[in-house]
Amino acid sequence: MQSRTHTCGELRIGDAGKQVMLSGWLENFREVGAELGFVVIRDFYGTTQLVIETAEMMKTFKAITKESTICVEGTVRERSSKNPKLDTGDIEVVPGKVTVLGRCRYNELPFEINHSRDVDEAVRLKYRYLDIRNPEVKKNLILRSNVIAALRNSMIEHGFMEITTPILTVSSPEGARDYLVPARKHPGKFYALPQAPQQFKQLLMVSGIDRYFQIAPCFRDEDARGDRCPGEFYQLDMEMAFASQDDVFEIIEDVLPPVFAKYGKYDRASSSPFVRIPFREAMEKYGSDKPDLRIDLTVTDVTELLRTEEFAPFADGVIKAVVISDFHESRKFIDKLMADVEIQSGNKGYWFRMDENSEIVGGISKFVAPKKDEVVAALGLKPDTLVVLSAGTKTAAQKTAGVLVKTFGAAVPGHMDKEQYAFCWIVDFPMYEIGEESGELEFCHNPFSMPSGGLDILLKAEKGEIDPLSIMADQYDLVVNGIELSSGAVRNHDPEIMIKAFELVRLGEEDVKAKFPAMYNAFCYGAPPHAGIAPGVDRMVMLLSGEETIREVIPFPMNKNAQDVMMDAPGYVTDKQLKELSIKIDIEQSEAEKTEESN
Repeated sequence: MQSRTHTCGELRIGDAGKQVMLSGWLENFREVGAELGFVVIRDFYGTTQLVIETAEMMKTFKAITKESTICVEGTVRERSSKNPKLDTGDIEVVPGKVTVLGRCRYNELPFEINHSRDVDEAVRLKYRYLDIRNPEVKKNLILRSNVIAALRNSMIEHGFMEITTPILTVSSPEGARDYLVPARKHPGKFYALPQAPQQFKQLLMVSGIDRYFQIAPCFRDEDARGDRCPGEFYQLDMEMAFASQDDVFEIIEDVLPPVFAKYGKYDRASSSPFVRIPFREAMEKYGSDKPDLRIDLTVTDVTELLRTEEFAPFADGVIKAVVISDFHESRKFIDKLMADVEIQSGNKGYWFRMDENSEIVGGISKFVAPKKDEVVAALGLKPDTLVVLSAGTKTAAQKTAGVLVKTFGAAVPGHMDKEQYAFCWIVDFPMYEIGEESGELEFCHNPFSMPSGGLDILLKAEKGEIDPLSIMADQYDLVVNGIELSSGAVRNHDPEIMIKAFELVRLGEEDVKAKFPAMYNAFCYGAPPHAGIAPGVDRMVMLLSGEETIREVIPFPMNKNAQDVMMDAPGYVTDKQLKELSIKIDIEQSEAEKTEESN
């Protein structure tokens, strides 16, 4: 290897006496005396200690700044004071020659490399190339590489063919904002970066490809959150011809658990078959379509039981309860969690408890106590039990109850088995819903999902024989530990069914042709039934690593404002570039921005 015979994580006691050449970054220098000092050199693979024993070598190292890259030639020997925490802790190298390969020209670093995770994220992202030198940061990128390799190998073993789809394509309504790219040769027209390869992978099925996959880059101009990074993300995109929902489930349940068991922070992962929960059942039982099955708490409807004019929030609407047994925490503990619930859900929660003497106390107990016997019987209450509640419209009560489950389930001892990966499928999603703004029938999720019951069920809805809101879609979500890992569906591959599905939301054949010309036309040439899914790779690695934010597992993430502060993107471009693209900017720039642009 150029500039080295061994890596900095390779030498062992059996190498004692060898002449070696190491290359890496000067991590640390500790001067003990005039002729005695210790140096730590680091590369991708680990660290090795060097021992300085001459005044000349001491002078050489004192002239080298930390984080400079160096090449050291020397002799390996056994350490007198071993470090069992290091793989190379049994040896040290006595340098005979040192060469500076790349000098660090700054005496002060933006942060200590091994403590970069302790500094402000903005500084870390600006100096991301230094941040990644931290072994704790680097290990997430190694994990990411290993996971992607494992996923790719498994998909190929299952007979899937890897195909890359276009990055420059056309804008289409996918649910988020597009990133647009001006077309120089076609003034006034724009490409769009794909929010997902959805149309292309379905067209591959029409093309006769039987099983497709890729580790697909996707681009969405959306706001950041803990499990979503703005801009660019990656997914394990797959599609299968002549396939049903069960076929997709079988593949995913065979591919993912071994990866989670091998690379995850926890060594337990759900085995096949994963639990299947209908959407409406999930909302009623867990208050969420992303239930965390590590938590043993569930939701009970107590609307009729606790309806009362004496307490305004319970006078009308829906009331949900979550029963938490073996509760021994303080009032302060409850109030803190209730405040968190209100912030997360936007709605207030309520509570009461049964104390060790079987009395109803605390919170809204005075409104519950008159119905004590009925409440105890209905909820199966025992001493030392807390009951937390939500109220309001059905949607609001369910949402708040879901936040209560997750917040109290994670915080109250004994109600969450954290050290596992608990998978489930959410199935039987509604095909349609009433739009909050329009007040009219709209698609609930993916308009290209196959309605359960096909054309017959749509015709019945058209004739008024059934309520369109009762129509289910062959759509499914994969959820693990309360995080949606993916959405998928059996696709609507029949133009006749597709047109009828759109007609129910006041869109005709011409609208479908105009919005999705390639896919509609392709389906008219004989499309096979097909289904697919696309688990998020970034979210997957975040779960496996145990990180709280997705930015920790992405090599060069944007910040929360969709900025790359390291590369200073997005940035201004010159008037010449804009003119070539037939674009005129209609915004006011500050003098500083104009100066930056001209430079």
